[in-house]
Amino acid sequence: QVQLVESGGGLVQAGGSLRLSCAASGSIFSLNAMAWHRQAPGKQRELVAAFTSGGITNYADSVKGRFTVSRDNARNTVYLQMNSLKPEDTAVYYCNAVLIPAGQSKSRGYWGQGTQVTVSS
Repeated sequence: QVQLVESGGGLVQAGGSLRLSCAASGSIFSLNAMAWHRQAPGKQRELVAAFTSGGITNYADSVKGRFTVSRDNARNTVYLQMNSLKPEDTAVYYCNAVLIPAGQSKSRGYWGQGTQVTVSS
């Protein structure tokens, strides 16, 4: 069974940094795109950054220049380096992966359980 396990959230002061990790485990035939989303209280979940299987990265305008997404294909892991954090970055951050499980032919989307990031002013 495929699982996404996130780590690295926490409490940080404005201007600080955090690094999130998300590892995909289980029987995976092909791992395609991996991405980070976030959801703040009372708001819809939004895409923060994505890393496609082709090596293309995309960022939300609000995090460009501050956040960097990277990927370790050997470990099926995606990272989100967050610098110059702002109070408005406070949210639950979710990892998302599009992959083909072993023994299957179609790709599916999976979500992690989420990790809280709180930025104090």
